Amino acid sequence: MREILAGNISRYRKDLGMTQEALADKLGITFQAVSKWETGQTIPDTVLLPKLAQTLNVSVDKLLGYSAFNNDTSFYEDDYRKAEYFWGVEPNTACLKVIELMPPTKPLKLLDIGCGEGKDAVFFARCGYEVSAFDISEAGLEKTKRLAEKARVHVRTFRADLWDYRLDENYDVLYSSGVLHYIKPELRDEVMADYKTHVNETGLVAFHVFVSKPFVSPAPDDNYHHLWKSGQLFTYFHDWRIEQCSEYIFDCNSSGIPHRHAANRLFARNVKRVGISIYSGR
Repeated sequence: MREILAGNISRYRKDLGMTQEALADKLGITFQAVSKWETGQTIPDTVLLPKLAQTLNVSVDKLLGYSAFNNDTSFYEDDYRKAEYFWGVEPNTACLKVIELMPPTKPLKLLDIGCGEGKDAVFFARCGYEVSAFDISEAGLEKTKRLAEKARVHVRTFRADLWDYRLDENYDVLYSSGVLHYIKPELRDEVMADYKTHVNETGLVAFHVFVSKPFVSPAPDDNYHHLWKSGQLFTYFHDWRIEQCSEYIFDCNSSGIPHRHAANRLFARNVKRVGISIYSGR
């Protein structure tokens, strides 16, 4: 939490073009205090949080990293409120690759980033992983809980926004399927750096992103997407061991209008030191 708050204070201050001295003057404190907040040495007193958030033009929740999009819902909120599972309950094929590369032969912590209605998170829990999952959609999280209860497994769920939430613990596996294109391009470097920092040594990322191709028409809901470029995801993990990286095109009917997506799927392992050898089962 301290690191998340520190980063958000710095980011929102700079977004407003405000110096540390200017922020300190508005709050009636020293600029050294602001500097210590932004480096994580100290945190603001709780009585200052409302005024600090107001000065930075954000809510306290947003400042702490637990905000939602401006309309406080996900694009799929209405669909998630329906009884049926919008994405179904069968796990993504990427889940099987995770099991192959990182089998849960010992307790492994896995985070599902943007879990939707929880089909993949619950599958991982059934396979023996210690699963945490977050999404912006309350309706999606409720369906995740119900699916986990039906499967008699536990998934730790919490609500968070991709744009603002920064990890506060390490995981053995970070998993995300079809979600990272919602991250604004200007935040991508920061978010990816945060994710990399919170993967344990020899741990794995399994990410699936939509990419832009001139021969693939924009999806019906493309206004909500920030498509990646081919090879862009790879560059963030160039210093990790790439277990698999592939591109493909698939048909989709999620909006009720048949369309296609181009996608990039990456599995990368946090192995940077010479001498470390991990058997991947291949």
